[in-house]
Amino acid sequence: MITDPTILRIGEAVELHHHQGQRDAARDLFAQIWDDIGGEEGDPLHICVLAHGMADVQDDVHEELVWDLRALAAVGQVTDERLAEAGVALSVAGLYPSLHLNLSECYRKLGDLDRAREHVRQARAEIGRLGDDDYGRLIRGGLERMEAQLGEAT
Repeated sequence: MITDPTILRIGEAVELHHHQGQRDAARDLFAQIWDDIGGEEGDPLHICVLAHGMADVQDDVHEELVWDLRALAAVGQVTDERLAEAGVALSVAGLYPSLHLNLSECYRKLGDLDRAREHVRQARAEIGRLGDDDYGRLIRGGLERMEAQLGEAT
């Protein structure tokens, strides 16, 4: 169970977007949390999770890419111990498939299919770290759809 107050706030923003369709409100809340955590100087876990969500509410794919790259850069500074401390039930390795899947989607939208395929390969290399739960199935399904869009063999 997530216990970190900032991760819970980020979850509220995700909820606004994904379950209530309030994209602008979610973007505003993400921006407020970003300021509250100190932006790039914040806790890498907070940066990673927030940037991952913030990317999804961008109207411009270039901005989406900036946030997705920010999330990927931050995850390299997160430890399994920090995840456990925050009550996040994933390992750091379990975060990578989703991050690479999102980057693949950005590069596909931008027409950079080589980079899109590279991120699909990186997601595929880490996908075994995910459990057979709702999250794992969600990411696997997204990866399969992306591979089909890019003409990659699964």
